[in-house]
Amino acid sequence: MQIPDLDKNILPWIGKTGKMMFVFMADKFRQRGLNVSMEQLIILKILHEEDGRPQCDMALVTERHKASLTRLIDTMEKKNLVARIPDKDDKRVNRIFLTKHGRKFFTSLLPVMKEAMDDLQKGLTEKEMTDLITILKKVQANMAV
Repeated sequence: MQIPDLDKNILPWIGKTGKMMFVFMADKFRQRGLNVSMEQLIILKILHEEDGRPQCDMALVTERHKASLTRLIDTMEKKNLVARIPDKDDKRVNRIFLTKHGRKFFTSLLPVMKEAMDDLQKGLTEKEMTDLITILKKVQANMAV
């Protein structure tokens, strides 16, 4: 069997781009003295949009294993960004809420996120952006089982 030409395949390009974006964003936050990982940012954004989500749902939404999500939530609790509160109807379920500090912290990240997104999209036309998003959605659909 012949080895595929990886330079002409999207897999390494998408993988490398994803890793570079995580590093790029982390550097932007670090330069501003904001101690947040991309994983934490994702949790903050989800809770900002829908606070009080069940922890088990968060694992699905973030595409993380439950144990990995638990460690991430533990870290965020120690930073006073989120709080776990047992569901009033089902004590087996923990709901995750942004703390007052977490809400304020997320708001402080928004200008940096906008700047980073603008930098990432620099030089791309609106059509290129639309085409890129369409293509990435197709690739994601190909992976959906």
